[in-house]
Order: sequence, then C-alpha cells, then structure tokens
Amino acid sequence: MDLKLKRTPGIYLTGFMGSGKTTVGHVLAEHLGWDFVDIDAEVEAAAQMSVAQIFETKGEAEFRRLETEMIRNLTRKVECGMPVVVALGGGAFVQPGNYELVAHKGLSIWLDCPFEVLEGRLKADTGTRPLARDHAELRRLYDARLEGYSRADHRIAAGGDVAQIVKS
Repeated sequence: MDLKLKRTPGIYLTGFMGSGKTTVGHVLAEHLGWDFVDIDAEVEAAAQMSVAQIFETKGEAEFRRLETEMIRNLTRKVECGMPVVVALGGGAFVQPGNYELVAHKGLSIWLDCPFEVLEGRLKADTGTRPLARDHAELRRLYDARLEGYSRADHRIAAGGDVAQIVKS
C-alpha cells in the first residue's frame, strides 16, 4: 500500500465526464470496505437542485464554488482518518485549487477513457450534462483537460470492464 494512502485514506477518481468515475468508485469502495462519495451528488444535495439546474440558474462559477466546498469538506474527513473513495466531477481536478486540496490527502487516479467511447456514452445524456450538449465544444473541453488529468498519481485506461479497472 502506498504510504500516502496510509496517512490519508482517500482515493480520488478523476477523468472526463462519462469515464466511469461513479461506477468504478462504487465498486472500488465496496471492494475496499470504504465509504463512497460522488461530489456531483453532494453538490446537488447541498443546492437542492441538479447540476444542470445549477448551471442554468446560477452559472458554472457557482457550481464550481459548491464543488470546491464539498471537496474541502471531504478532505478534512480524510485527514481525520475516514477512508473514502471519491468520484470527482469531470472538471473538478482541473479547476484552480482543487488539485491542491487532494494532492496530499490520498491518491488521485485518472480514469483515462478514449474520446470516442465517452462521446458514445454521453450522446443520450445531454440533459443532465450541460457541458456535453455541443460536440465541438465537448471535444475542445476534453483536449483542454487532458494535461490537468495527467497530474494524477496514477492513470488507468478506462474504456472497458469495470471489474478489470478496479483490479488495476
């Protein structure tokens, strides 16, 4: 086990929307016997509205503020020894300050999924994912975030079977 993980038992899954962070996170947390937290779900609960509604009524800046607040709250719990697997939002890890919040409070894992796979997964889900509505913008956003995701402690190819990803 990584010494960093022993000191602060947090695993932070990052990657583009549709890469499987929530699905993999649930399975990984169950496998480890740890809690699982989805940051987007935490934001929705705090705001009492969906991510799409937050974007539409309050804007992306307010969503990002709430997201950072949820990450900060979770990292405090991890620092106190609460073991947790966290599915970060697709843009959380690349937002200013969020990487620094998680960098020394466990391990970050980039679920690296090919754009073509993501695009197929997201086609039917543009209603709940406001940033996935425009194909050209989606590709630009994907390309822009790759460098930020690459700062994660580990990179796992995530285009396939969930059980295999968890074993990685």
